[in-house]
Order: sequence, then structure tokens, then C-alpha cells
Amino acid sequence: MPRYHKLGKIPHKRHTTFKKEDRSLYQEELFGTAGFAGISSLIYHLYPPTVVSEIKKLRDTTPKIAIEKNMKAMSFQGFSIPQEDDYLESRKVLFANSDLHIGLTRPKSFSKDYFFRNSDSDEMLFVHEGSGKLITMYGNIEFKYGDYLIIPRGVTYQIDFDTEDNRLLFVESFSPIFTPKGYRNHFGQLLEHSPFCERDFRLPEDLQTHDEKGEFKVLSKKQGVLWEYTHENHPFDVVGWDGFHYPYAFSIFDFEPITGRVHLPPPIHQQWEAAGFVVCSFVPRLYDYHPEAIPAPYHHSNIDSEELLYYVDGDFMSRNNIQKGQITLHPGGIPHGPHPGAIERSIGKKSTEELAVMIDPFNPVMITEEALKLEVDDYYKSWK
Repeated sequence: MPRYHKLGKIPHKRHTTFKKEDRSLYQEELFGTAGFAGISSLIYHLYPPTVVSEIKKLRDTTPKIAIEKNMKAMSFQGFSIPQEDDYLESRKVLFANSDLHIGLTRPKSFSKDYFFRNSDSDEMLFVHEGSGKLITMYGNIEFKYGDYLIIPRGVTYQIDFDTEDNRLLFVESFSPIFTPKGYRNHFGQLLEHSPFCERDFRLPEDLQTHDEKGEFKVLSKKQGVLWEYTHENHPFDVVGWDGFHYPYAFSIFDFEPITGRVHLPPPIHQQWEAAGFVVCSFVPRLYDYHPEAIPAPYHHSNIDSEELLYYVDGDFMSRNNIQKGQITLHPGGIPHGPHPGAIERSIGKKSTEELAVMIDPFNPVMITEEALKLEVDDYYKSWK
């Protein structure tokens, strides 16, 4: 990713007249990144996307930092986050630095009273519980347990949840989120040794054009501030588009693990990369098959990055007493490794059923007040 995709009606040549049945023009919009040098899509609206009747500053969403500098292994019970009615109100940032925010959300619904647009960052949503549909001007994407949703910055969206039981891990990245460069050839095609291929990605479909006028509130986040824009045309009035810039989905269950005779390092699990961090998917896999192999990970010092693990499901063999939704933070600069007994337990085992998402920021993360509400006491002593 990304690769070329298109939906709906588009003219034969870009930047040329494209007329409706009444001979008026469709309105062309270039949705681009990095000035005019990055990936982009050309979008064709029924009406100009610029018609705004009112703008309000709502609130500052900058997370409140409780611990600015940390050198202690910590853990947090993510499933203790309270349920809230609305998606935006439910989003709680737990960790932050200049490259990304990491948080959890447990909403009952996404209010139909607004649309949301994050103009600060690309978003990665990981669906731990719940299912539904991501709705955008590019089309719709159905999602369920285990799905990653990648939503590029500036994309306006709504979410139609199927039930009120929803739990999502989210990352706000201040640089674009891509598949790892090492998986791609010069032309961007995923290579044969990549743990996934283009067939595994789910792109927008079912483009629905809304020819509606009225007052449509788009809540836009920029520089950490949430603004309310009132548009006179429905944000999803698109008749067609093409390009490389759009949201998409990928299921963690489509990640094909890489294995070896002896234990391989975490980069074999890599799923996404950005300028300041990587994301890895830990999925059920066969263990190492050397006759003397130790499947448990060796002790290591991640000197140049933090390690955050979000435990999704199964038995994570390197940790004791870990529950679903729990998060561990192992700061850069000090060693960490398997809990007592984990190495011995792993010897002779043939496979694991663990499911987890790992986020490795290259710069230290600050810990928010919301995170401390979920903290597990004295986790750093659990190796005693």
C-alpha cells in the first residue's frame, strides 16, 4: 500500500470539464499530501467542498501529561476504561510524544450529529471488540474483530457500529502510516517474502453519493484543537474518484507469520511503519524448530525505542498473569525479557496462539493522566 484505486464516475482526462446532466460542472478536488509531491486522489463532488456557513472553536484536546520522563516498566488494564456514549468523547490518549498519540476508546456509538476529520494525523484503529462500517466520501469499509483501519489525515468519516459493545486501540501518527519499505519493490509492489500481499487489503467500496443540502457539522482536529465546521453541502457528495490516497482495512488474521529454526527478532512481526515508530502484529504461529531452540524471546535492551504491547487474545507465553486489553510499557534504555518461568515453559512447545499488537516508538513517550487511572501497581517488580 498504497496502490491505484477508483470508484464511481470520473472523466477521461484530469482537470478537464466534467458535466452533470444539467450541463453544470462537477467540482474537482485534489486530495493530496506533501504539497504536490506526495500521494493523492482526485475527487469529484456534486458541489464545491468549500461552502462553510460557520466555524466554532470547541475545545483543546491536548492530552494532560502526568509523567513527562519515565524509566520504569509499567502496565495498564485497558479493559478498565469506562464505556461512554459517543466515539469522540470516549477517545482517551494514554501515551504521547512528538511522533504519535496512543490511546483506547470504548464507545457505544458514533453520533449521527457530526462527521469527524483528523487534520493533524493519520489514524490507525485496531478493532478489539465490535463490528460495523467505516463511512467516508471514498466509499464504505466493513470491519470486525481483528481489523486494522488506516485512515489518512484529513479524511472525513463516520462509523456505524453494529452494537454498543466496542473496544478499539488507536494511534494518531503525525507522519504517514505505510507498509514497511523492506516488504516492497521499487514500484511499490509487495514482495514474495512479505507476510501479507495486496489481496489481503480491503479497499473502499459501495460509493454512495449524497445530494443533500442543509447544515452538516464536521468536527475537525488541527493542532490539538477541535473545531466545528458547518458545511452547507453533505460531505459525502462524491460521484467518483481515483488515486492512491484513501482509507483501507487489513485483518490481523491475514498476517502470515515468519518462522525459523531459532528465535527471530521482533522485526519479523512488523505490520506498519511511520517516521517515528513501527507497529507489529503477533499472531498464532509455529515455534522455532531447532531441536535445542528456546521459543521464548531472549532478554534484550531496546536502547533506541520504547516497547508498548497491547494484548488482544490467547496465551502470551513470555508474560505471567496477562489479561485481554492489558498494555505493557518497557522504556528504552533498560533491559527487559520473559517473566520468571516463561523460558522454561516454552522449551519443547510447538506453537503459540497469542494475539497482540506491539507499538515501538523511537522516542520516549509521556504518560497521561488517563493512563494512570488504568495502571497496574508495581509491575516493574514482577520479575522478582
